[in-house]
Amino acid sequence: MNNCFKLLSLSVKGNVRAISTTAPVAGKRNFRKFNVYGKRGTRVVKEAQRTMANPPVAIQKRGVRDTGITINGQFVEIPEKIPEIIVPDLTGCKLKPYVSYKAPEVVQSEFTSLDLFNAIYSEKILADYKAGKLEADGSAKEPSDNEQLTPEIALLRARKTGSDIF
Repeated sequence: MNNCFKLLSLSVKGNVRAISTTAPVAGKRNFRKFNVYGKRGTRVVKEAQRTMANPPVAIQKRGVRDTGITINGQFVEIPEKIPEIIVPDLTGCKLKPYVSYKAPEVVQSEFTSLDLFNAIYSEKILADYKAGKLEADGSAKEPSDNEQLTPEIALLRARKTGSDIF
């Protein structure tokens, strides 16, 4: 028991040596990982960023794109540059947001123009043929809205926002 008190008193009285396995920092810190946008530069540089069209040091916008352009010092909004988020109404949807990794992989062939024709026009053509509503050249006597489209209007509708072309 006496030996324990002696060891305890020695460790309290004297300095304890330790071995460090890390490199000494010596007061140096790596500030490159701390992004301090908008804090660097002198007042002259910041004034140039505010007033000049093409400043010598670009303004850091943190990855956000402009929704317009500056013309003669005036900022002009461009509606096409504003993101439009289309969200479906999911009320009453029975599906859950999770898909298991054990789910079987679905392989689907490419959707061709023949598949598109069969999905949209084939039923009407068969119904018109059976009812005798076709002209001598094979066109319909009473064409539907999709059959009356010109190629230019059909292309414009396909490229319109919200279509499933992309």
